[in-house]
Amino acid sequence: MKLYHYSLSGHAHRAALFLSVAGIAHELIEVDLAAGSHRQPEFLALNAFGEVPVLDDDGAIIADSLAILVYAARKAGPSHWLPTDPVIEAHIQRWLSVAAGKIAYGACAARLITVFGATFNADEVIGRTHATFVIIEQTLKDHRWIAGTEEPSIADIALYSYVERAPEGNVDLSGYPHIRAWLRQIEALPGFIPFQRTRAGLEA
Repeated sequence: MKLYHYSLSGHAHRAALFLSVAGIAHELIEVDLAAGSHRQPEFLALNAFGEVPVLDDDGAIIADSLAILVYAARKAGPSHWLPTDPVIEAHIQRWLSVAAGKIAYGACAARLITVFGATFNADEVIGRTHATFVIIEQTLKDHRWIAGTEEPSIADIALYSYVERAPEGNVDLSGYPHIRAWLRQIEALPGFIPFQRTRAGLEA
């Protein structure tokens, strides 16, 4: 497998993180977004939206970080990462939707302001982040893993990157002890790889 990747992208990190903790052999190919490599014809042939990550599995091209998590989990075979029980799978899918929606337009957007100079309304996206984190904190008060599973699932991996780096977007995690404990659990997984840090926001 080849994973087209950008080290400062949380979307790319979640894909690389899952391949690593799941023990799936892969090659990381860095895409220079600053140089516009994602807008070149060669890359657009892989993902017409010009976004990372993209997975190339011997010619099977999978774009979108969450699609990659689902694909790689299924390709690896039955495991705790994406159980086939329909109720558990639905719970996992719910949190994948949170990653694609509330996290993308909250914690991710807040970090885009400070790290990349995006023009979102900071108060709005930080407020949205805290509203989401309150729900995650409440959920983790009663569950070790976000989807209520006994072992980690792709839902945990989907949420990790932008939650952990939320302070770069001026989102304070100090009021969320269960979230912080959950982050440390993920970081203790064999094969864990950290998300590249920047000196931005509360991390400056």
